[in-house]
Amino acid sequence: MKGRISAFIPVAVFLLLIAVLWEASARIFDFPHYIIPKLSDVLLSLWDNRGVLVKHFGVTLWESLLGLFISTIFGVAAAISIDVSRLAKRTLYPLIVASQTIPIIALSPIMVMWFGYEIWSKIAVVVLFTFFPIAVNTADGFRTADAGIGELLRTMGAGKRALFTKWKLPSALPGFFTGLKLAAAISVGGATLGEWLGGENGLGMYTKRASNMLRGEAVFSGVLLLSAMGIALFLAVQLLEKLVLSHRKEQ
Repeated sequence: MKGRISAFIPVAVFLLLIAVLWEASARIFDFPHYIIPKLSDVLLSLWDNRGVLVKHFGVTLWESLLGLFISTIFGVAAAISIDVSRLAKRTLYPLIVASQTIPIIALSPIMVMWFGYEIWSKIAVVVLFTFFPIAVNTADGFRTADAGIGELLRTMGAGKRALFTKWKLPSALPGFFTGLKLAAAISVGGATLGEWLGGENGLGMYTKRASNMLRGEAVFSGVLLLSAMGIALFLAVQLLEKLVLSHRKEQ
């Protein structure tokens, strides 16, 4: 416990240093509030608008989680297809990789046209952001499974199902969690972009409205909450990874 607390001390000191520099530079150079507001004003804005921010925070978090859930299902399904089917490996995998050459931001308005301004257009944008890291990292996890273990299981008479559950699936878990951690962090960006393109609720819409009114404190408070949400989702997946992989090590 003491070691874990010590590990957070450098991060806490670094964040405190950034906070002090932010507040001091804003006061010394007297930047316009819509360019760089004082940190104290941002924190005050957070407190004054806490009711509205909690509501928008919940909307963006729900969009991020739902999009992440859908990406996980389809990403893992695509990775399994690529691993078990040579045809899928030759067609689907290159297609998934090539799809990343298309700017996701350019595709986002298409999602709005297809799904309208309701929640599903935001979730579709989140899926666009998060599907690739989950699918590719999981597929790479399957591909790099130790061939020696697979050969040993075959000599012991293991069938296809046993090979998958006792060899391929455990081998792919580290890659899957790597992709899921990346996806969790960027899912918030996808939800925010979807809200910018059209919507009535969410932190993306809140920051957009505040920016249009040159309310720098409100914009920065929204950005801080979006950042905190991304970090929280990343840490949640990291905790899940530790629980799952530590259980595997014990086995």
